[in-house]
Amino acid sequence: MTTTYKKLNKDDAVMLLVDHQAGLLSLVRDIDPDKFRNNVLATADLAKYFKLPTILTTSFEQGPNGPLMPELKEMFPDAPYVARPGQINAWDNEDFVKAIKATGRKQLIIAGVVTEVCVAFPALSAIEEGFDVFVVTDASGTFNDIARHSAWDRMSQTGAQLINWFGVACELHRDWRNDVEGLATLLSNHIPDYRNLITSYNALKG
Repeated sequence: MTTTYKKLNKDDAVMLLVDHQAGLLSLVRDIDPDKFRNNVLATADLAKYFKLPTILTTSFEQGPNGPLMPELKEMFPDAPYVARPGQINAWDNEDFVKAIKATGRKQLIIAGVVTEVCVAFPALSAIEEGFDVFVVTDASGTFNDIARHSAWDRMSQTGAQLINWFGVACELHRDWRNDVEGLATLLSNHIPDYRNLITSYNALKG
């Protein structure tokens, strides 16, 4: 599927963090667990930095899927939090869709667990309703590489854009001069090599 380049716009984007739950997180095998947690928190941090409306949702918390990552609750205490009683596709939950549409925004940035279900199902449903969807690939995890690439293919062929959290941050920021220290701090908190780069740069300046 060929589409035109649709650039992320911080004034038209919503962050959807879908099913980053303890039980589901334990199933992620396509990325190192520590790296994955870092990527999820980096994605959440950039949502806060750019002041994006953020919506949290979980599925069947009382069952094996378990509770949401506590860090996400702490970071977004006032965000809409939709604890779905059982719907596998978050888009099948009326409160979740209402929360999205209430923002009035058309760009959905989605990350979640597991990629081929919790991310792909709402992504495909949103595209069907005319939203632009951006999937944060490294903050979404699943059982193995086969499952991951099958999900990526399915979503991209339907029009979703695949992008990692660093790409999301930079595309939203547009220009280093907007706030070089603020963005550099965000990046440094989650990328050790970038932290070293900033340290070296500051030493040269000093």
